[in-house]
Amino acid sequence: MFRRPVPGGRIINEIARHLFMSKRPIPKRAWQRMLSGRRLDLLDPSPLDIEIADIAHGLARVARWNGQTKGAHAFSVAQHCVLVERLTAEISPRLSRAGRLTALLHDAPEFVIGDLISPFKAAVGIDYKDFELRLLAAIHLRFGLPAKPSAELLALIKKADTYAAYHEATQLAGFSAEEARRYFGSPPASLKAPRLTPLSTAEAQSQFLERFKRLID
Repeated sequence: MFRRPVPGGRIINEIARHLFMSKRPIPKRAWQRMLSGRRLDLLDPSPLDIEIADIAHGLARVARWNGQTKGAHAFSVAQHCVLVERLTAEISPRLSRAGRLTALLHDAPEFVIGDLISPFKAAVGIDYKDFELRLLAAIHLRFGLPAKPSAELLALIKKADTYAAYHEATQLAGFSAEEARRYFGSPPASLKAPRLTPLSTAEAQSQFLERFKRLID
């Protein structure tokens, strides 16, 4: 379409401005919109933008073991978190509710970043871990927990986490007992072995929320 020249050379300025604007990088979106309506900034997460309903919804839809498990449903991170909280309480029966809540939320960042298997986390490097820890700190603060739990509590949760991984590996992920012991160690005989059945997303979400409500009240 023909355009009349703009007096005073303004047409050149307009062309230059257009070329400059077309080359400017489009800002990257670093926030995740949640079903609750919250917008969670992944680079600078705020406790005020975190809701337990969003966490439960997301974790119930994230599969452990990259989905390579037996059963009609995936074994979700929500179920895994409930299992770890239960094992933590069995290992340390006098653990406070706050400690058990910390165990329940130990993988909560995965409601937005997903569940990366350990070999991939190692390949990604420390930057990924720092990102995960920043989000976990915001989640802890949202629910009245210390941003950074004590080393003793973290070690306890890690122990329960490896026991959970052993049971998941042998019951659901096709590992032999010998292979699972090599990677995760063997749970003590004093702990009762759980019987794991993958739940539907709705059931896993409900189970996670129920545990949270019991611990937060």
